[in-house]
Amino acid sequence: MSAEPARAFKVPQSVLVVIHTPAFEVLLIERADAPGFWQSVTGAKDRPEEPFELTAAREVREETGLDAAAPGHALRDWGLENVYEIYPQWRHRYAPGVTHNTERVFGLCVPRAAPVRLSPREHRDQVWLPWREAAQRCFSPSNAEAIGWLPRLGGAPRP
Repeated sequence: MSAEPARAFKVPQSVLVVIHTPAFEVLLIERADAPGFWQSVTGAKDRPEEPFELTAAREVREETGLDAAAPGHALRDWGLENVYEIYPQWRHRYAPGVTHNTERVFGLCVPRAAPVRLSPREHRDQVWLPWREAAQRCFSPSNAEAIGWLPRLGGAPRP
């Protein structure tokens, strides 16, 4: 009789990346496992020691196909962290007893709004919206709040 392999739990540290244009159009993506739940790019660290910036760049690439380091793209750590209770329906992904997650907020400025390549197992649709409208559509209060910071932290809009 062989032993079952150890279950790998999610690290309760993640990133939220607000992808936007210089004119503050924001990309939102709809979760495949929760239709109607619109969000920015999010994702957990692969391991506790992974730097948040690497997590942000990796998650952007995995979920949208965008390269955060591409010419004309600017990934910025906004220096904000949210600590929130993990939704009960997703707690089974974490070690027993873990109920809260720490989320580091980043912005990724891209030159223009354009279709992205979604990961079909994670997301089913995409939309670019003016920042206020995007904040209203988010299901996550911390995501909506982060988008609300865009005019102050995302740089001045270009004409």
